[in-house]
Parts: sequence; C-alpha cells; structure tokens
Amino acid sequence: MKRIDSMNLLTAKVIIDNKASNTDKPYTYLIRKEMEDDIREGMRVIVPFGLGNRMIKGIVIKIEYDNVDINRLKYIEEVLDDKPIVSKEMIELCLWMRNYYLSSYMDALRVAMPPGDFKRLNTYIYIGNKYTTDKNSDLSSLEVDIMHLLMKRERVSYEELKSNINSGRLFKTIRQLEEKGFVETTLEVETKINKKYEKYVYLNNRKIKIEELLSDLDNRAIKQKEILKYLYEVKEISMKNLLKATNTSSGVVKALQKKGKLTIVEKEVLRDPIPSQILKYDKHHLTVLQKQCLDTILTDIKNKKYDTFLIHGVTGSGKTEIYLQLIEEYLKNGKDVIVLVPEISLTPQTVERFVGRFGGNVAVLHSRLSYGERFDEWRRIREGKVQIVVGARSAIFAPFKNLGLIVIDEEHENSYKSSMNPKYDVIQVADRRCKIEGATLVMGTATPSIETYYRAVNGEIGLITLAERVNNKALPEMSIIDMREELDKGNKSIFSNELFNAIGKNLKNKKQTMLFLNRRGYSTFVSCRKCGYVVKCKNCDVTMTYHLKENRLKCHYCGLSIKAPTICPDCKSKYIKYFGIGTQKIEEEIKKYFPQAKVARMDLDTTSKKNSHLKIFNSMKKGEIDILIGTQMITKGLDFPFVTLVGIIAADTSLNLPDFRSSERTYQLLTQVAGRAGRGDFEGKVIVQTYNPNHFSIDLAKDYDYIEFYNREIKIRKEFDYPPFKSIITIITYGTEEKKVELYSKDIYNSILKELKKVDKSKLIYDIFGPNPAPLEKLNNNYRWQVIIKADNKNMDMLKEVVKWVCINNSQKKQFSNLKYSIDINPNSIL
Repeated sequence: MKRIDSMNLLTAKVIIDNKASNTDKPYTYLIRKEMEDDIREGMRVIVPFGLGNRMIKGIVIKIEYDNVDINRLKYIEEVLDDKPIVSKEMIELCLWMRNYYLSSYMDALRVAMPPGDFKRLNTYIYIGNKYTTDKNSDLSSLEVDIMHLLMKRERVSYEELKSNINSGRLFKTIRQLEEKGFVETTLEVETKINKKYEKYVYLNNRKIKIEELLSDLDNRAIKQKEILKYLYEVKEISMKNLLKATNTSSGVVKALQKKGKLTIVEKEVLRDPIPSQILKYDKHHLTVLQKQCLDTILTDIKNKKYDTFLIHGVTGSGKTEIYLQLIEEYLKNGKDVIVLVPEISLTPQTVERFVGRFGGNVAVLHSRLSYGERFDEWRRIREGKVQIVVGARSAIFAPFKNLGLIVIDEEHENSYKSSMNPKYDVIQVADRRCKIEGATLVMGTATPSIETYYRAVNGEIGLITLAERVNNKALPEMSIIDMREELDKGNKSIFSNELFNAIGKNLKNKKQTMLFLNRRGYSTFVSCRKCGYVVKCKNCDVTMTYHLKENRLKCHYCGLSIKAPTICPDCKSKYIKYFGIGTQKIEEEIKKYFPQAKVARMDLDTTSKKNSHLKIFNSMKKGEIDILIGTQMITKGLDFPFVTLVGIIAADTSLNLPDFRSSERTYQLLTQVAGRAGRGDFEGKVIVQTYNPNHFSIDLAKDYDYIEFYNREIKIRKEFDYPPFKSIITIITYGTEEKKVELYSKDIYNSILKELKKVDKSKLIYDIFGPNPAPLEKLNNNYRWQVIIKADNKNMDMLKEVVKWVCINNSQKKQFSNLKYSIDINPNSIL
C-alpha cells in the first residue's frame, strides 16, 4: 500500500510557556477528532515538547486546516479550559505588540491573561442557581454523573472532573449544563492568598407543598422544621444568615442535608476594592464649549469622519464631565468602556466620580490592588458583570467582549509607557485595539505630547479645543522667581521671599497650599567637603539619597539602603555634609517655619502602603491638610477646590536632564502643577522658583501658551530628527561583567551595520549611534551599554526585522552567555 504522509488536517498553532529565545515561535500540533468541538483559540493546552516529549503548557493562537506531514507532527495531549482565557481580538492585539515592540510571544500574550501565574490557572465547576434535584429526570446519564459529583464535592476543578468521569463529551456536556443554568464555571489561580467563600443553603425540591416536605420529619425535630419553613419562603440564603435568622446551629442544617432536604454549596464572595460609601455624583449641565465638544465627537463618529480624538482642554475646563456624558451614550448602546488614568494617586478621585455616576457598573484595575482584588476584578469584567473599568496602564487589556470606547486622561503622561517587556505605549496599543474592535479612542489633556498634537494638527485625528475653564474661572496667575536674585539678596533659604509670605497668607486665610518638588528624600546626595567624595550606590553607580526619618541613604533605582556615614569612607574626615533638597527636607522646613500648619507629604515613600493615596486624598478633600508637599504624583489631575496656592520649588529639575524631551516635560509639569490652583470658587496663584527663568518652556508656561510652545519645540524636533519626524530604537546591553557587556554591544552594532549594508540605501534611511556606555552606566549591579538608531517611520518595519534577527542570533552565542539586551521602540527617555 502507498503510504500517505501528507494530509489536510485540523491543526493548532501553540505558543509554549518557555523563556528560551530559540523556542519563541508557534509550534504546529495536530488536534484529535474527539477534541475538535472542545478546542478554541485562546485556550490553554498541554502538549508533548522536545525530544523527550516533556509535557508542557501552552496557549493556542490559531486553529486551521493545513496540509501537514502527519508523521512529523505530535498531537495536543489535553485541553485545560472550557472557554478561551484570551479572546481572538486580544490575540490579534498581542501578536501586533509582539511584532511592533520586538518582544517574545509569551511576554506579549501574558498582558492579556488573567493576573497571576499562567501555569496555575484552573477552571472550576459548581452548581448553578437554576438546578434542583427534581430536574434529574430531564438530564442525560453523563449530566446526572456530573451533577452527582458536584453535589458531593460542591465545587470541582475541571482536572478533577476528568479524573472521575471518563468521557470524550465532557467539555460539550458542561457547556450544555451551563446554558441551562445548572452549572457555572469560573477561572481561579492557585495562590497563597485564600479565596473568600461563603456557604449558601437552598431547598432541593420547592415544587411540593410545605406539609409534604415536613411530613417525614420527627415531631421532635422542631428546629429542622423551622429551617425548612424559612427556606420555603426564600430562594437561597447564606449559612451565616440562616443560622442567625433561625437561631440554630450548623449541625441541624447538615442533618437536613443528609436527609436530602436541602443542599449546601460554597460560593465565592468577590473582594471589592471600591469604597462602599461613595456619594452620588450628579450629572452636570454642560457649558456651551463642553456641549460643542461632546456633539462634535458624536457627530464625527456617526459620519465616520474620525474614530480618534484629542480634547486639548486647559486645566479645569471640565474634560471629566465630557467623558462621563460620552460614556453614558455608549452604555445606552450596550457598549463597554475603558477609562485610563496615569497615576494610582488619581484612581480614588476618578473612581469616586465614576462610581458616583454609574454605581456598581464600574470595576477598578491597578497594581496597588491586592492580588485577590485584581483577579476578582478581572473576572467581573470578563464575565460581563460590569461595563466600565477605571485603571492605570494595564487596564488597557481589560477583557471586555463588546468594547465601544477607550478614554485616556492626561494623555501626555510618561507612565503610559511600559518599562517592562513588552515595552508598549498605551496610546499606540489603545489605537490598535480600537481599530481591531471597531471602538472609539478619546484622549484629553491640557498639555498634549508633541507626537499626539502633531497628529491632530495634521488632520490624522480629530482635534477639539477647550480654551476656557468651567464658569469662565481665570487660570491662576503664575509668578516666575529667579533664585539667583534671591541669593544676591542674601536669601539662602529653600523658599523665596514671595513664596514664604504667600504660604503664611494662605494659612491665615484658611486655604490649602500644594508644594511641588520632583525629588523625594531629605537631601539629594551626601559628600565630603574635604576630599569631594560622594556616596554612591555600589550596585548602580549613582548618588544615594539621604532619608532623614530612617537616617539612611537609599538608592532610588535598585532600593539599596545603607546607614548614613558620620565620617568620610574615603579620607576618614568628619566633614560629611548633605547637599540638595528633597520632599522630606521641604516637610521639615515647613514644620519649622509654620508649626501651626497641618502638613502631609505625598511621594513614593509615604504612599507605599495600600490605600495610602486614598487616605491623603480624603484628608485633603475634607480640609484636614493645610499644606501638601509632593512629587509629580500631585501634579496629575487632582481636584481640590480649596487649593489656592501652588509653589514649585525647583522648576529646573527636569530641564537639566540630557534628554530630547526635557523641554516638553518641563512645560507639562509646570502647567499641570499650576492647574491644581484656583479650581474652586477662589482665585489661584502659582509661584515658580528657578535658576533659568528665560528658558522658553518656563516663559511660555507662565502664560499657558501651549500653541507657541508647540511651534517652537516642533522646529527643534525637525531640525534634530527626533519624533514625530523620525522614530528611535534603543538597544541596551547589560550584565555583571563590564568587558563582556562592551564586547556584546559592539558585536550587536557591527552585526546591525553588516545587515543594513545588504539593504538598498535608497529604500532605508537611518542613523546609528554608539556603542557607548549608557548615561546611567550601572544599575542593579549591571553594566549598561547602548546603541541608538534613528530612522524614518516608513522604514521602521524593515529596520526592526534586522534588529530582531541580530539580537536573537547574538543571544545564542556562547561567548555572550549571561548577558541580556533590552530593545525599546521610541523610549520615553534615552537615559
């Protein structure tokens, strides 16, 4: 007989959970006939892998009929889920991210998966609300076997079910039972954190009369009869509430369970991270400008003119109310909505407004939630129990099935760019997700990023301008104080005379003050006045910051903490001095000069504990804080009506960084911090202290003139080939052996040049710089070298293919073992 080697069979492309770069590709597996109805894209499977056929978990990204050699392929061994954990649309988004940001398949897919360990996910089945034992006659023998097992075990993992019931129709049968409402399924992750469960009780047979239900009970079983009578009136009740209502013990209830009168099941109680006492947030009457903005968006969407919009609205122009009323329109049409905020510190305020308007229809996703809270919120979203999610960056991957709108507030913020693989930019990912799912993207800010505003003025996206605050409130007056002149006058204090006097006046008038400095800690560095020695982190080769409260020096990159020296480690002199200032130092000075003031500090050190943002937010809102001192987390969208004074201690901090975005960041920071003042019924004032008052970013921030700032900055970007005119790729090589890192970086550089020479010069225009030590040369005990490539946007795909091939190829070379590389597409910073 002729041997048939090639056949058109149903196959699955599987990404295996393996970190090795040489296995980072889809593997083709055959699907057994009996699995064809059970397996779908986005499900996890177990497959034999490698020469030893080691069983390993993977995720299916594509199912297709393919003409394959059946002798060379292996079969999928087992399906682990009853329904996909990642939708087709999210798989498409993740595959795009993998190609765009040059990450691994598993890194790209992981962002869309449930929070936690991919390998420890389990599907659990438990009895649904519509099941009662009198319906057994309507079930097949396999369905009866499943229900009997669930009655005994209350909830069973799919793996346990398979080991107890051997049937190729198990998945299909569970789906049928789920459609009838007899069972429910859910995903859970094995974790050290205990899940919250409560016992619930319900009658097995509610169709018979109460007299018949009680007839076979002993006359002395008074409590048992009382329980059955009570349950006859209610559908189901928690064990805790039943015992309380009938004043009895669990033993009596369990006795009735043994007699087959009732069922006790364990139901999971979801953790709720949203505060319970949120007041209603009434719908506001829109101003003429706000209504024009909303109407323009809805009209342009209807006419298919734009599906992406930028609302360029000054601080206090009422962008949030526009978002809320726009969301209302989408909810009316049954659509889901994602709302992104840049900082966890903003989440309490945003949640308060959205829950106040939309009630329990809101979920929250951000990194400060407990593990259990995050997983519970993810499931609420996935199971369609909410239509709105509010969160930080990762909420862009919320598993909605009917997405209609994504809102990105404070679009310009750096925190929307991930520093972990895949190093994605939320703006780009949101744009892509909207295109895949046919949704609308709305971004809002007073200080748009140069790249987004460039897209808007060139007609690529819709631009809507709100140039006035709500109720025509004036933007706060901004004073620029030249600290060089203060020094000439003999003022060596942290505070200029104007700021010092304004703080005193504000306290006297019982108004609130915010003081901003983008440096936490007490002093920025510790140095010896005799020999010039500066205490640096041994892991990172950057100066350590002194923290007064702990009397320790800390590295803000790797977290190393050491005792503050009293003598110089180098020359042994006693002339150790603290230089520079941080938020701790400001706090100490304020308490010294204004002892009567109630002072709080909001930075990474004071907000590390759960709900610490919320506590500070509530205290400010209630007027329990007179002066709030903080880093840039206080600059972003916070709305306190009694803040009338904002002081910016050192406007030059971001300006002096060796980065092409430093002017843009300075303008944004000054404008955003200034926007915190005068948002209520009282006029605001902003005092900016600087050693560089004539820089155009500071000068134009004074007049809130974004258009002129953009016009100047865009010329500089074009002159020096920076985004949005060209794209940038940085390749950082790092490892613990300095010489090896240098050699590896040079090898990558030379290999890229070699590959690029093969491409027609007329088709690929680029500049390549390096290899050089990175500006932050050593971090976390790793030496760092970098290569920077600039290229026209149209050439990026070709260039990325070269970079991907070179880096993956080099990573397999034995001489470069224990070295790593990091690729970043259009990084926030080249530091």
